[in-house]
Amino acid sequence: MAIFVLDGASIRSLDDFWWVLMDAFDSPGRQYFGRNLDAFADCLSGGPGGPEADDYVVEWHDHAVSREHLGYPETVRQLELRLARCHPSNRAAVEARLAAAHDGRGQTVFDQLVGIFESRAPGVLRLQ
Repeated sequence: MAIFVLDGASIRSLDDFWWVLMDAFDSPGRQYFGRNLDAFADCLSGGPGGPEADDYVVEWHDHAVSREHLGYPETVRQLELRLARCHPSNRAAVEARLAAAHDGRGQTVFDQLVGIFESRAPGVLRLQ
């Protein structure tokens, strides 16, 4: 079984997460990895940038540090970026999520990442 380690102390933003993840996977497809939540879900489902091992675990060390840095302030930042480029038909939904994040409600970036691990690669993630 392959073990991939994420250094949570190095993750201060979503951008940091993408770099730490790709370094951990050391995948030849890393240059094709889209560095967004959809690409991450695809990566865990066998798409570009994913681990080459069929049997693996991901140990997220110092995940509490990542949880703090990927909390509501980073969620607000990411939603503001998304709002600036989203399709007009999606603006209301993104604005609602942004308002909730400003109030400390709803899923954080950390929650979304963990949720993608759980839905696309159940049992792989170990928070340490």
